[in-house]
Amino acid sequence: MKKIVIIGASSGIGMRVATDFARLGWRVGIAARREELLKTIKDQYPDRIEYMGLDVTAPDAVERFYKLIEMIDGMDILLYAAGCGWYNPELRLTDDIRAVAVNVAGFTSIVNAAYRYYKETANVHRGRIAVITSVAGVKGIGISAAYSASKRYQWTYLQALDQLAHQQHVNVGITDIRPGFVRTDLIKDDPHDLPMVMSLDYVAPRIERAILLGRRIATIDSRWAVVTGLWRLVPPCLWKHIGLDL
Repeated sequence: MKKIVIIGASSGIGMRVATDFARLGWRVGIAARREELLKTIKDQYPDRIEYMGLDVTAPDAVERFYKLIEMIDGMDILLYAAGCGWYNPELRLTDDIRAVAVNVAGFTSIVNAAYRYYKETANVHRGRIAVITSVAGVKGIGISAAYSASKRYQWTYLQALDQLAHQQHVNVGITDIRPGFVRTDLIKDDPHDLPMVMSLDYVAPRIERAILLGRRIATIDSRWAVVTGLWRLVPPCLWKHIGLDL
């Protein structure tokens, strides 16, 4: 039986992917801070899902992550879906620091631990580290400075791990999943009508397909691939004049 561990599975994309994989017969380990929500997810598939309360910013995050792997007897895929931050034009420091703590420090702790797990177990079957990053990593976005910067960090870290795995002959693939706006708790409090917002029903199958096909980078969806492609062409001297106060 295949096994997947999902960090950030109490709501949104993580929760949806967890239930989809459990329905397909996978053994699923889910983790997040809100244990009561994890329990309700396990109750849907009690024989296939195990859960662990885990705060990616806590000192015991890696220890709890490894315990969850033991609970489902291994890990073929890690999906890191935890994340926070988005709209902060006022640059509230507490919000920016929290975004960096989760999206940079917490992300690094778990993904680093997953890489070491695959390296040390010398797995015969190819493992995979998949991360929900964002199209926001393509440019520094003024209304979400810490968020967009943290997503760029994730892009670069995953690129470096992909190179390192090749150099060290570690049998693990890397998947960087870059969605546009998805109708989840992350943007529910945003005061603006965001463009091209996608539903979970639309996004989740595309994310799951990208993971199972072993895609290196997957932008969700084609419209966002075009938009971010155009963003890349904008030089810094012009980018600062583009208003993204949506």
